[in-house]
Amino acid sequence: MITKLVIWALKARWGLAAVVITANLSGLAVIVTELWLSGFLGRIGDDWHRIIGLVSIYPVVGFLVGVGLAVRDRTVYFAWLDDGRKPTVDEAQRLLRLPIAITIRALAIWLPGVIVAASMFSHLTAHNSAAVTAALFTLGALESAGFTFLIVDRLIRPTIPVVAGVLGGTMHWSSSVLVRVVMTWAVAGAMPLLMLIVVLADPASGAPNRIRTAIYLSGVGFGVGALATAFLARSVATPMRTLRRALDLITKGELDVRVPVGSTSEIGRLEHSVNELAANLRERERMRDVFGRHVGAEVAERALAGGFDLTGDVREVSALFVDVTGSVELSSGLRPQEFVAKLNRLLAIVVAATEENNGLVNKFEGDAALCIFGAPIALPDNATPALRAARRIRDEVIATGELDIGIGVARGPVFAGDVGSDTRLEYTVIGDAVNEAARLTTEAKEVPRRILVSGAVTEAAAAHERAKWTLYDHILLRGMPEPTACWTDVETAETSGGTAPDTAPADDRTAVSAITEVRTAATESPSQN
Repeated sequence: MITKLVIWALKARWGLAAVVITANLSGLAVIVTELWLSGFLGRIGDDWHRIIGLVSIYPVVGFLVGVGLAVRDRTVYFAWLDDGRKPTVDEAQRLLRLPIAITIRALAIWLPGVIVAASMFSHLTAHNSAAVTAALFTLGALESAGFTFLIVDRLIRPTIPVVAGVLGGTMHWSSSVLVRVVMTWAVAGAMPLLMLIVVLADPASGAPNRIRTAIYLSGVGFGVGALATAFLARSVATPMRTLRRALDLITKGELDVRVPVGSTSEIGRLEHSVNELAANLRERERMRDVFGRHVGAEVAERALAGGFDLTGDVREVSALFVDVTGSVELSSGLRPQEFVAKLNRLLAIVVAATEENNGLVNKFEGDAALCIFGAPIALPDNATPALRAARRIRDEVIATGELDIGIGVARGPVFAGDVGSDTRLEYTVIGDAVNEAARLTTEAKEVPRRILVSGAVTEAAAAHERAKWTLYDHILLRGMPEPTACWTDVETAETSGGTAPDTAPADDRTAVSAITEVRTAATESPSQN
């Protein structure tokens, strides 16, 4: 109900004027009722019509001036709302000053009236105390001004989200929690109690009149206090409950959270900060995702958590290298888009098989990929998942029938860490195992099963995985002083229908070995790959 009235007051052209005038008339009504109950009006005398008429001149003038200024305020402070647009920066800042501006103006209109009324009553009536009269009117003016502040502050609250959208996180001292609490205390407790003290101290009032006035002021203080305290409690408790729920969601990882900014107090600033926190976390997650797509989730986590020091260590890892056979011929025979599409489907298989076996796709090198098992996250057994991933990649690539590949797997100590400069880093692995895996891949393109692994890998693998591999041949790899024992997987019932096209008879390993030795002898001198 109250919210609907607030919205109406904001939209109606006379809404602001009606709110301000009602607040001031309420204060005037409290003063008049108090004067009547205390017997003040009964002591004016027979000429009370003329006295009341004279005293009423300024309130009427002040009322008309207040109405005119309130109507003007509508245009000054809410023109953007009437135009159906967002406020400018100046309009938004001006709106934040509206409660204190109207309050100060209300006091400016009230105080001359207090002086005039107190002077005229003291001059025209003989049985009333000038001090008591002045004090009652002054306290009534302060009560009315404070009540006006609280109402106008509540009135502009629905516009604060729009203002926050223009100004960002903003705060105005007049709407702080401290000012609201003090103003609520003054309106609900201090002013009614001071009025009560003044009435009880009035020497011209009889005991029955004092009792009636005391009961009335107590009722006013109780009613206004309950209402003002309820508004204050709700203005604090409701957004705090919303903030708590939002933070609970953020702690659970639900970052699509936005809290409506409903005030320009410390609470409004906190609401804005929670929105910024959620936005920053969303951006961090987006960067983590983008970063992880380029370097791998484990490396991204390591970089985000550990800073940018050029650090690393020596790890015993299994390196898996995958390369496409005849990529030059393929790329020249296909449109670039078609070749890239095929390559992406291959690399998707490589990524899935590697990551699901706890490995890291360290880098893509054109149509090749280097995968590491055992770094940056150490594995108790990195050989078994590497072999398992190699078989899966080969089987799924053959099933697609789009590309022919070679896969090499080697194992050994490598440096695993960041290399580069302070402005550009790359996580990489450097060592003989990586070079050996790349050279095994070259030889694997000529092997019927399209996979060659070093003996160090099969020796380190679990027994159930080792049983799936058999010695293929001893091959002199480029850059190696002695032949390397190369193993390939055993054809099973599940894979017998999906082998790659043979380039040499499966059983003629002697011929394949001879061809390999001739090719190796014809290569250049050993060099690092």
